[in-house]
Amino acid sequence: MAKESMKARERKRQKLVEKFAAKRAALKAAGDYEGLQKLPKNASPVRLHNRCQLTGRPKGYMRQFGVSRINFREMALKGLIPGVKKSSW
Repeated sequence: MAKESMKARERKRQKLVEKFAAKRAALKAAGDYEGLQKLPKNASPVRLHNRCQLTGRPKGYMRQFGVSRINFREMALKGLIPGVKKSSW
């Protein structure tokens, strides 16, 4: 489990990115790089990091499902993810 402070920090960054998305796009289109510099650092989408929705784990994240590889495996074995089953050959 990730620390709650790390999860909260990531949520805060996500809110900032959403808040400044339109302004950032307008400044970029106008070529106003000085205006972009004045925006908060965390308003840049590059600073976001994918985290597991259940545990907050930053590594081993599967984009298609939004969870880490560990939670994905557990959920798949329990049958909680439709259309996914353990392979065997």
